[in-house]
Amino acid sequence: MGLLKYNGGGDWYANPTSLPNLARFCNQQLGTHFSIDYATVDVGSAEIFNYPFLHMTGHGNVVFSDEEAANLRNYLLAGGFLHIDDNYGLDPYIRLAMKKVFPESEFIELPFEHPIYHQKFDFPDGLPKIHEHDGKPAQGFGILWEGRLVCFYSYECDLGDGWEDPEVHKDPEERRQKALQMGANIISYVFKLT
Repeated sequence: MGLLKYNGGGDWYANPTSLPNLARFCNQQLGTHFSIDYATVDVGSAEIFNYPFLHMTGHGNVVFSDEEAANLRNYLLAGGFLHIDDNYGLDPYIRLAMKKVFPESEFIELPFEHPIYHQKFDFPDGLPKIHEHDGKPAQGFGILWEGRLVCFYSYECDLGDGWEDPEVHKDPEERRQKALQMGANIISYVFKLT
């Protein structure tokens, strides 16, 4: 797993305990062997090609240069996968940034029947709602390339907050478990573990 570092002033480094906790959960529940020490990789770096799964989060502005957008596109077309988690406030910026990566594509809302919601853990109503901000439902969007989901965008959900250490947000354990289970489903889907 790699954490995607980007420019623009958004806090790409938010939720520092999220990926280690997700790695631990996946190792226990899915039998994976992820290191809990994740890498931070720049969007414009060739290093992203060393990580089949990239996670991106934040609350604010995201800017990709032309070179960074081309690098991310090449990574995704070569088989890489990007999970974008809106940590509330990312939406208007990430939609513009990803339009630069895939000008010919739009985020589409994935139906609740999509396999990403039905891996080891079943989510018949789509993404779990971890934190409430403004009454909007949690939604899962995707970018598909030639029928393959290359990017999954969890919106109005705060999935990564639910992966954090319990004392960070003081979420009920049931809610944290739902977040980790959905994260494990994303991993399972990406790595075809079911």
